Amino acid sequence: MTITVNKQPIKTFAFSGGECHVTIENIKIDDVTNIEAYLYNSDDIMRLLMVVDAVRQENPQTKIDLIIPYFPYARQDRVCNKGEAFSAKVMADLINGLNCRSITVLDPHSDVIVDALQNCQVITQADLVKGAVHDFIQSHKLTLVSPDKGAAHKTQAVADHYGFDVISCSKVRDTKTGHITHSEVHGDVAGKDLIILDDICDGGRTFTELAKTLKDHGAGKLYLYVTHGIFSKGLEVLKEHFTHVFCVHTFLTPNQIDADFLTVTGKERNDEN
Repeated sequence: MTITVNKQPIKTFAFSGGECHVTIENIKIDDVTNIEAYLYNSDDIMRLLMVVDAVRQENPQTKIDLIIPYFPYARQDRVCNKGEAFSAKVMADLINGLNCRSITVLDPHSDVIVDALQNCQVITQADLVKGAVHDFIQSHKLTLVSPDKGAAHKTQAVADHYGFDVISCSKVRDTKTGHITHSEVHGDVAGKDLIILDDICDGGRTFTELAKTLKDHGAGKLYLYVTHGIFSKGLEVLKEHFTHVFCVHTFLTPNQIDADFLTVTGKERNDEN
């Protein structure tokens, strides 16, 4: 968990019953307050709500600019089966209730999040790929790959912005089990070194299965870029298929990061887990 107020970390602990406690003691609250919140679990969400209240206890008139790099529940952006909740909308309504002047999200999973949030500002994948990742793609003459229909427009935007080549793929997933049944490649990848672009890597199966398909089609070296690196199965599952992985930030703690394999392009913030 990392939440900062005006770039200063908050203080937090949990009571024996599990309830969260936060304090912004010694943080000056002026007319505008900047809050940045990496929300990786339900306790983090609760801490954010309490931090906003603590800020307004100090200065009820302050205008809050909130940055949520990884927006929780973003992948649950529709109701697929009877009896399910529209979880992304529930989360958006909760954040909207904080009445912030602006809410900035990094590479949100879909436009559903952007539409549901009030005063939403987006830092796009094209914005985030600039710098080290852009230079790596250019110097290694990599072709971009979009792994599925959902990522296609973002990957194409990166390609258009920087003049990179792009190949699209598609996948078929069982909506009840979440399992991918197969992937299809729409273009010639034979002999080409490729980098797959997407917003989130959780367990990594989407990318390992696609990597197998790309290799079956004759692809050369494979690389992976994701904005949000959850990596819930660790990095080992990716090492068999990819030469290197890039992400903007990761849920992994510093001692879980193999710097020879994973490059974190943003400031590492997940020092507490």
